[in-house]
Amino acid sequence: MSDWKSSACILCECNCGIEVQLGGKDDREIVRIRGDKAHPASRGYLCQKASGLNYYQNSKDRLSSPLRRRADGTFEAIDWDTAIREVSERLLTLRDREGGERIFYYGGGGQGNHLPGGYATAIRRILGMQYRSNALAQEKTGEFWVNGQMFGGHVKGDFEHCEVAIFLGKNPWHSHGVPRARAWLRDFSKDPARTLIVIDPVVSETAEFADIHLRVKPGTDAWLLAAMVAMLVQQEKYRGDWLAQHSTGLDKVLAAFADIPVAHYCEAAAVPLSQVQQAVDAISGAASVAMAEDLGVQMNRHSTLVSYLEKLLWVLCGHFGNPGGQYIPASLQNIAGSGRSSRKSPVVGAPIISGLVPCNVIADEILTDHPDRYRGMVIEAANPVHSLADSRRFAEALRSLDTVVVIDVAMTETARLADYVLPAATQYEKWEATFFNFEFPDNYFHLRKPLFEAPGHALPEAEIHARLAEAMGAMPVALCDELTKALAEGGRPAYRERFMRALAEDPGLADLAPVILYRTLGPGLPEGADAAAILWPVALGFAMREPDALQRAGFEGEPMERGEALFDAMVAQHSGVVFASDEYDNSWRRLGNEHRVRLDIPDLLEELPVLATECAELVSADYPFLLMAGERRDYSANTIYRDPGWRRKDPQGALRMNPEDAGRLGISSGDQARVTTRVGTALAQVAVTARMQPGHVSLPNGFGLDNEDGSRSGVAVNELTSLDARDRFAGTPHHKIVPARIEAVH
Repeated sequence: MSDWKSSACILCECNCGIEVQLGGKDDREIVRIRGDKAHPASRGYLCQKASGLNYYQNSKDRLSSPLRRRADGTFEAIDWDTAIREVSERLLTLRDREGGERIFYYGGGGQGNHLPGGYATAIRRILGMQYRSNALAQEKTGEFWVNGQMFGGHVKGDFEHCEVAIFLGKNPWHSHGVPRARAWLRDFSKDPARTLIVIDPVVSETAEFADIHLRVKPGTDAWLLAAMVAMLVQQEKYRGDWLAQHSTGLDKVLAAFADIPVAHYCEAAAVPLSQVQQAVDAISGAASVAMAEDLGVQMNRHSTLVSYLEKLLWVLCGHFGNPGGQYIPASLQNIAGSGRSSRKSPVVGAPIISGLVPCNVIADEILTDHPDRYRGMVIEAANPVHSLADSRRFAEALRSLDTVVVIDVAMTETARLADYVLPAATQYEKWEATFFNFEFPDNYFHLRKPLFEAPGHALPEAEIHARLAEAMGAMPVALCDELTKALAEGGRPAYRERFMRALAEDPGLADLAPVILYRTLGPGLPEGADAAAILWPVALGFAMREPDALQRAGFEGEPMERGEALFDAMVAQHSGVVFASDEYDNSWRRLGNEHRVRLDIPDLLEELPVLATECAELVSADYPFLLMAGERRDYSANTIYRDPGWRRKDPQGALRMNPEDAGRLGISSGDQARVTTRVGTALAQVAVTARMQPGHVSLPNGFGLDNEDGSRSGVAVNELTSLDARDRFAGTPHHKIVPARIEAVH
């Protein structure tokens, strides 16, 4: 058995540091895992899901050679030279015939796997690809848009120091989002001076810790939050002096909420008025409030409006830029974008937020005779056939395209529909990182070194994209030679001078910068860290934007020297490096709108009256239940865990149901039930539990993957969800409130 080696978990945004021991045949197995005490954020913490990482590393569906689809639909293995040549020719031909804007890009990362998205920029620019999407467009774009309008940046809660913590549609026990989430929940709940508020229709593990659990009726979060904001306004519990100094648009917000019928809205949400008042009093009376929303509302009814109401709830009480409040972090990379929505998708005309086309319109952008429809797709490190709504229609859309290229680790449901499948190294066979780094006051970055050599012919995505760029004739060979010579003769200062001069002479080279850096700077990096080359300009850029935060983190010298030192530390420190030591006042400096919070978003204030006339009920005689499609549980994860053997309990992903419903239907735990929606039907094993409200059922995410023998474990929930059920502002899906019918199967 090997010595302990540093790495990180790849199952959620926290990417907790881990240490592993290798063993098994040829030391190709992860046989022991423990938390890495040297990691700046997790400090030795680990949840049980990480114990299954070997199931990812040694997936039975693992790809080891490039594949090409035959005319009969089967695949044949081909060599890399053939694959790169043919893929390049197919994509260039499609670009020249239809235009690069007709080639769609999906994916480019995933949890803990962010460098591929950077390297993919090169071929996207070479081909002129204008439209893209990924999982964030299923979840976060509504919040991105609201944050952009109100704050001009990504906002997070300082849960480490807050007096009141609020989780909206979020269960950190499973979804984390807070470092050391389970330990934090235990400690927070034991402190009598602190209050935990949970807004969730389910009695989740987090709700069990709550001082106040607002058990909202599914799909009515907008009514509840509107009532809470209206309470602040009508009872004058907002901080008028603070808002006058730090915000704009207060008068419009006060007018919009002055006549909201609070009691009626609380009744619509099925939460007692007295309990809502208790929560509002806690929020308005606290010295600090940290709040986070998640998929429970972001994949739900009125999701963008809910994101807006959530932020009004704490900002009206002045909980921004203060210890324990909300902050704008010092980030290496802005993954949230600006949130602006000026562009539209070419066929449906859907809003493009932070550069992302809504996932629920992609199939409709393809399955049409519209001249601007997408004709090809490059899909990387993603499985949209399984993860997007109405899987069957999305599969139909892929089959109709001229060319589909998939770059992935495993033969996924999406890869099986591709024309070419290019095998990628796993996250433990290459240098990899995440940009989900939002901590405060000390923020960190963790570049992970590989634990294994890639088997067979699998390659890191950086190498795949560099080869594609070269095959497409786009690499500036003479410049690459000059950069290599400058690095050899004068080190990074000479390299930097030549690189910056090249960009000044030809700004278009910025599009190719990732693969240029990979081919020129990369080979000289220690321990074979070629793929880390893309982080060099990231480190230099951060040093110019945030010199003080970087200096407080221990990096001395002029800003450029600090940036170079940061880059070296990223490559060398295998348990992660603190790159920013921040101060609360910096949130105000990073704030947009002339450093004031913009309270009024006209589109959403105009949407507010809809609640007064819209029925809060979503069920009907034909579909009397609401299905939460994609609940997080002990042994649910994203679909990189393809082998169901990792699950130590609930191996089928049971349909959770309230005892009252089960009794009425004559169903007991362990029985089978048929779940029918407007889109599809499935059989599921039932688990009867009081965690669910009457009329509310749930199925977990990550189940229902197709094995090579045609078998499945659990339900593929997106065979039950609809493309049409989506938020009208951001296009995010309504996966958490799917009208359904449940029938006993005897």
